[in-house]
Amino acid sequence: MSDSSLFLYIILGLVILILFIFLIVLTYLYIQTRNQIAGRAQELYDRWREVDIVYIREEQNRLASADARLRFEEWLQEKEKGIREDAISKSQAVTMGKVTEHFIPHLPEFKFNPQDARFIGSPIDFVVFDGLSEGNLRQVVFVEVKSGGSTLTTRERRVRDVVQAGNVMWQQVKTKVKGSLIDGQRGF
Repeated sequence: MSDSSLFLYIILGLVILILFIFLIVLTYLYIQTRNQIAGRAQELYDRWREVDIVYIREEQNRLASADARLRFEEWLQEKEKGIREDAISKSQAVTMGKVTEHFIPHLPEFKFNPQDARFIGSPIDFVVFDGLSEGNLRQVVFVEVKSGGSTLTTRERRVRDVVQAGNVMWQQVKTKVKGSLIDGQRGF
């Protein structure tokens, strides 16, 4: 073997070694780039998935709210007529009761002279000054009128309890203000 062929083999070996090293470096760079791309792709996928999950939840909430509103509107339409009829019925009963209260003293169930009854309305319906119109006041009676199955309100029960306990008194109030309607004068 000659020196030139030996030299050629050495150069050829070095070229093959350089190509082999270059191939190893390219393989390393390829694997590193592939891993970076896979990591970035996973990161983008995860971010897209989070956004998509939030969107899906918002859409589900929106649909559930719309469904609830629709169901409520359907229920309201079904029940509204009954609710209105009930309210009208109760309102008519209250109005009729208030009107009836004014006529009660003239009905046979009323035990006192209608001229002795004074309508108050709240918290009780009447104060009766029994016998006052005849000039012989026998008693003062507090009267609450109820019809049907109605019962006393809390305020009416309190008045009843105070009267029944005898916690009733007389008080006269005199004014010292001149020109009041009480003393009949017009100016100060």
